Amino acid sequence: MDSLADARYAVSRMGSGSHLMACVDAHARGVDPSSLAYEIVGSLDGARHALRIGLADVFMWEKFTTKFLVDAGEWRRIGEVPTPWPCFSVAASAGALDGHGDKLIELLDIVRAECAVLRADEACPKIIGSMYAQHEEDVVEWLGGVEWSCRPVVSHATLDDVMRALVEANVLARDKLLPPADLCASLCEDGNP
Repeated sequence: MDSLADARYAVSRMGSGSHLMACVDAHARGVDPSSLAYEIVGSLDGARHALRIGLADVFMWEKFTTKFLVDAGEWRRIGEVPTPWPCFSVAASAGALDGHGDKLIELLDIVRAECAVLRADEACPKIIGSMYAQHEEDVVEWLGGVEWSCRPVVSHATLDDVMRALVEANVLARDKLLPPADLCASLCEDGNP
């Protein structure tokens, strides 16, 4: 393998984060994402197997959930590619919003409250570490880069950035994009994000 342009990327499935981030990375390197070679592996364990037996060369996954593999010497971290979008978002169909918008807002309020309780607990790194088999110092580092918004809004600028990145990654067609306002529900009392 002469460069990452020649690499075979392990992806959990097409359209997944591991696939999209391979496309984002390729674009950033000036490589046409449609020229990448993929091995669909289904899971982290599938990626471990594919890399171990040479079916794939690279796997892009969240660094803290793969850190145990790096720490054990099974994998080497060769770099990081930040996501050009929020990592997790809540989306709902028009029908769900129309029929259950108030329940969705209630759900977000519960998540926001639970996030606040967890963040305020001095045992938070230990709690998360024990739940996900992570070292406390890694959890502290992870928490330093995490922000829970839990608000029923998304900025149009963020949606523009996401759509631009997905077009550049050849995942969305530029002529099929909708205006950000058409992608957002008005769930706030004043209707403004």
